[in-house]
Amino acid sequence: MGGAILGISAFYHDSAAVLLRGGRIVAAAQEERFTRRKHDPAFPRNAVRYVLDEGGLRLEDLDAVAFYDKPYLKFERLLETYHGFAPRGLTSFLSAIPVWIREKLFMRRLMRDELGPALDAEVPLLFPEHHLSHAASAFYPSPFPEAAILTLDGVGEWATMSICRGSGRDITILRELRFPHSLGLLYSAFTAYCGFRVNSGEYKLMGLAPYGRADGERVREWKARILDEVVDLRPDGSLLLNMDYFNYATGLTMFTADRWRETFGIPPREPESAISQEYMDMALAVQQVTEDAVFRLARTARELTGLENLVMAGGVALNCVANGKLVRSGIFRDVWVQPAAGDAGGALGAALVAHHIWQGNEREVQSGDAMHGAYLGPSFGEGSIMRTARRFDAPFVRYDDFATLCDDVAGLIAQGKVVGWFQGRMEFGPRALGNRSIVGDPRDPEMQRKLNLKIKYREGFRPFAPSVMEEESASYFGLDRPSPYMLLVAPVAEDIRNPLPEGYDDMDLHRRLYVLRSTIPAVTHVDYSARIQSVNRDTNPRYWSLIDAFRRLTGCALVVNTSFNVRGEPIVCTPHDAYTCFMRTEMDVLVLGDFLFRKEEQPPWRESADWRETFALD
Repeated sequence: MGGAILGISAFYHDSAAVLLRGGRIVAAAQEERFTRRKHDPAFPRNAVRYVLDEGGLRLEDLDAVAFYDKPYLKFERLLETYHGFAPRGLTSFLSAIPVWIREKLFMRRLMRDELGPALDAEVPLLFPEHHLSHAASAFYPSPFPEAAILTLDGVGEWATMSICRGSGRDITILRELRFPHSLGLLYSAFTAYCGFRVNSGEYKLMGLAPYGRADGERVREWKARILDEVVDLRPDGSLLLNMDYFNYATGLTMFTADRWRETFGIPPREPESAISQEYMDMALAVQQVTEDAVFRLARTARELTGLENLVMAGGVALNCVANGKLVRSGIFRDVWVQPAAGDAGGALGAALVAHHIWQGNEREVQSGDAMHGAYLGPSFGEGSIMRTARRFDAPFVRYDDFATLCDDVAGLIAQGKVVGWFQGRMEFGPRALGNRSIVGDPRDPEMQRKLNLKIKYREGFRPFAPSVMEEESASYFGLDRPSPYMLLVAPVAEDIRNPLPEGYDDMDLHRRLYVLRSTIPAVTHVDYSARIQSVNRDTNPRYWSLIDAFRRLTGCALVVNTSFNVRGEPIVCTPHDAYTCFMRTEMDVLVLGDFLFRKEEQPPWRESADWRETFALD
């Protein structure tokens, strides 16, 4: 069965650690949740300590440590790129290469120094390739005995995309696309041009796209220009970028501003400035190009493998709009996406490569999947909650009966209250899935506005997701399968939609945003879509019970779910994090386990009330 393997991703963004025992995932966590630094790239000391503690292990108990990419290959790519583009890129070269020569080239020594002398010198350090780590994170935990594998991101060592075949314990790489040509970097460049931060703002661009005028001339024209001048998208989904438009290969920015201005006629949007219709249309144009590329790649994967199931990982696999359309396209019978699809999930993939390929262990396919609902992080008991309450002299009510707690919280949600819901083990990956969530009433016309502006302090156009009882999902959404990880967007059911008012297309962004499109307006996006989390009674019985209590009270079998944090803050990890976030916002109620805290009963907040002093805008 194999022993204990520690998987690590670090030094780019979203560092993480994962522990396997006998091939099963014991624990997984991102470093950002402990350090409170979003997308923390540092070596995941805290996450390593946590996963080992959760497994009851010490470093000396490990069979192997697996790192999620090959540093020498990445260094080779940097050198060849700088050489190929010379003399361009001197500033970037002088910035990047000294760090590599001092530190990253000596990754084995760096890893052993970080882990400390407790790691036996005989314990091997393994370095699977970046896209193999992504492929392993997608295939091995999936519910399929065999599957086509599609990985898409910015760049690993050389690869930016791969198509593989997974069967049993084996993964076979069939096709790769290489740097600098990258669908992920194309999308990131448009993210930057529209005024959002690369590696964290791509989901904002995806959320902005539905505000683009799909039937307008500008979207059609800009999509044509992207395909004619910026990217050569081939029938098989491979692509070539016109590097005259991009600066990431040798520079410190993503795009060549003058070339973009000439082609699109608008300047780069200033971050935090008002968003005009042009940038909404640009977001939609590149989203459509991205979807076209994903569909072509999926068809190629089907043709190459002959298999009826697809698994996906890599940052582009977090584009849940494309995922939802891919599911509905019927190219594959079923699609499973790794919930920690980005670099954090690379730690899991590296560990799984070590278990199945290096150790040669056979794979056990589990019903559902092997991710345990992604509830793989730390949990905190009554003692930790009580210590937090004592520290802040915080009044609370403790419930002995969980069903009564759910009934009372459902009643508060139905009254329009916003509730911080903190239960059990923290989620692994970018989505809060009901254990570190802020919840509200999806029927409330003001809920989206309230959550965006008074709780999350983020851009008003950004949509919220529904958490719906799995058995009730088909009553609300056009999706014929579970979506437990909030990675599929699907249309809201026709019979709960409202017609659009006259003059809708001439409204500005914010007036369009607050049109009541359905009987669940807080989770219905401008294109009548929703990013769905289906909640299974067995996977998360506490969250399911809360939603069921709300259903019994109101007849509505879903709640609004957004991550428990403010803008720029990682999702909360501890009761202390949760109480601090609760007091810094206009959240009404906090539930920590079986303890309920009401805002109006809490003492004045004496620590910094301005979260922006702690967290930079993302």
